[in-house]
Amino acid sequence: MAAWFECKVTYEKVADNGMPKKVVESYLVDADSFTLAEAKMIEEITPFVSMGEFNISNIRKVNYAELFLNEDNKCDRYHRCKVLYVTIDEKNGVEKKTPAFMLVKSDSLPNAVAELEKQMGKGLADYEIASIAETALMDVFQYVPAQ
Repeated sequence: MAAWFECKVTYEKVADNGMPKKVVESYLVDADSFTLAEAKMIEEITPFVSMGEFNISNIRKVNYAELFLNEDNKCDRYHRCKVLYVTIDEKNGVEKKTPAFMLVKSDSLPNAVAELEKQMGKGLADYEIASIAETALMDVFQYVPAQ
C-alpha cells in the first residue's frame, strides 16, 4: 500500500533581481518507500532546476486519509484539514471523536472549506472540521502506473 511523503527540496534559482537565490520548496509524493519517494522527486524536479544542483533535504511520511485535488488551474494552494469523525460508544453512551487529516487543493481558505464540506457531504459519517490551514506545498505527485 502506497503512502504519502512530504519532501523538501533545496536548490538555487534566479531571483527577480537576477541574482541566484537558494530556495526550499515542499512537495507531496505518493510512493511505497522513502527510497521511491526520493527517486520520484529527482525525476519530477530535475527538469525544473535550471542552475546548479538540487538537494532533497528532508523526507517525512505524512498521514492523509483523503486528498481532494481540484484540477482547476486557478487552484494553486493546498490546505491541510483536520476532521473529527464523531461516533457514539454504545457501551458508555459517550461521544468519541477520531481525527483524520485531509488535503484540499483550492484557491482560497473559504473555497477550501466549501470543497471539504462538499466532499464530506457525500459520506454518511458525522464529522466536525477541527482546523484548516494553508500549507507550503508547491505540488502533489501522485502515482501513475506504467503503460
